[in-house]
Amino acid sequence: MITQQTVKGTCHCKAVEFEVDLINGHENIRRCNCSMCSRRGAIMAGVTVDRLRVTRGEDKLSLYQWNTKIARHYFCSVCGIYTHHQRRSVPTEYGYNLACIEGIDFATIGEIGASNGAAQSLVSP
Repeated sequence: MITQQTVKGTCHCKAVEFEVDLINGHENIRRCNCSMCSRRGAIMAGVTVDRLRVTRGEDKLSLYQWNTKIARHYFCSVCGIYTHHQRRSVPTEYGYNLACIEGIDFATIGEIGASNGAAQSLVSP
């Protein structure tokens, strides 16, 4: 049975708000070992780009890119919290910070997968 729901997320200061349309809950939950993700320590989930919408504060988002400049990492320019990113390995998907989701209970997440972004980041432009 497919369950659909829309969840809301915010940065810490709530200047940035977004919505994620879920089908069967949070999917592709992972930590990544690339230089960016390992430093920020976020647990991410993934959705196709059409299932995540910034509903407030798009003008407060800062963009960070490096290396191939395909991935697009977004942070609140006020509080600095990473909210989401467009993936380099799958540009049709966004990864989003699960800790930004209202009411998230990490005790119910289960096993958290790993993504080997470190090996992927060795690709030259």
